[in-house]
Amino acid sequence: MFGSGLLALLPLLAQATGESPLCDTGNFHAFLDAYAGRDACALSYLTQPWPDVEVWREQGRAKMAELLAYRPESAPLDAEIMESRQQEGYVRHKVRYQVTADRWTEAYLLIPDGLTAPAPAVMALHCHSGYYYFGKEKVVATEHPPQVLQGLIDQTYGGRTFGDELARRGFVVLAPDAFYFGSQRLDPDMLPPHFMPDLKKHKRGSDAYIRAFHMYASAHETLTAKTIFTAGTTWPGILFQGDRASLDYLLTRPEVDPERIGCMGLSIGGFRAAHLFGLDPRVKAAVAAGWMTTYRALLCNHLRNHTWMIYVPGQYAWLDLPDVATLNAPQPLMIINCSKDSLFTMDGMQAAEAKIAEVYRRLGAADHFQCNYYDEPHSLKIPAQDDAIAWLERWLK
Repeated sequence: MFGSGLLALLPLLAQATGESPLCDTGNFHAFLDAYAGRDACALSYLTQPWPDVEVWREQGRAKMAELLAYRPESAPLDAEIMESRQQEGYVRHKVRYQVTADRWTEAYLLIPDGLTAPAPAVMALHCHSGYYYFGKEKVVATEHPPQVLQGLIDQTYGGRTFGDELARRGFVVLAPDAFYFGSQRLDPDMLPPHFMPDLKKHKRGSDAYIRAFHMYASAHETLTAKTIFTAGTTWPGILFQGDRASLDYLLTRPEVDPERIGCMGLSIGGFRAAHLFGLDPRVKAAVAAGWMTTYRALLCNHLRNHTWMIYVPGQYAWLDLPDVATLNAPQPLMIINCSKDSLFTMDGMQAAEAKIAEVYRRLGAADHFQCNYYDEPHSLKIPAQDDAIAWLERWLK
């Protein structure tokens, strides 16, 4: 069995020798790729004429709701503020609320100082990065962060958490923990002991404990995904429902102008941002960073490094990832890509960009879409953050 490092090198070695890359599914790839290309993306705005754009939106959103297959019973938010701290230019509240009758989440709510009227607000959606112990703390600064968390912030965000920067620039910010992260992470005390045997060797909350937890939680994604599918639902369905419940909470806040809501995220946060924007018309502008491609471009050898959290069985027959994002067009959308991002092919990123751009062009709003590329690996560093925030300021302020 190849190690992941050698697997990652195979496409590069093939390029160096001028050969077509060998695909991770070997002799199975050809028929799977052919199947993916058969009658794909039937509900894309570009697949057929849509005389009534609202009919297209309704059909696309209804199909995604069917495929996501997660419709828990509604529950009151029962929100509470757990703590509040004055920061430079804003107050940071830790809040807690129900996302379903069975689950709660925590979030950071940032309220800028000196508000005299309802303000624009942004959902700050955290990344995956294999760091399950944390959620909201990846995008909102905390006191005395563990070394392992600070290392992620330095490497991935250029040392600056973008939630705080949004608040300093006058946005109300809500940064919720997603399912399987932070306050919603896997509880090792509720597992059979053989699943995480080494955790008890370390002090809970120490860097060593957190690193061990990340390793076991990563391995446990497979079993969690199997269980989710067997239960009749999907992991993205659970994620997106949680984000929409968080949006419900944000809209209860008197500091927020409900007509000026945006969302922004990197990686799985970008995946969530693209879907929250596309599926919920309450979101008026979005930035999706580090997660835009065509799904077919991933098939050969770009799924190996991806999480179990992104798969919606049957979706590609109806809507590609860029198609979902366009369901809210012509509302403003920015895509941020990194040219050295090993999670995606350049062809896939550019094909998705072209698809989205064409939808906006046909809707007479070409200037409402922008796609930027940065000469970086998978990240959202300060120059990209500044461009993203400027985009949200342009459309929401």
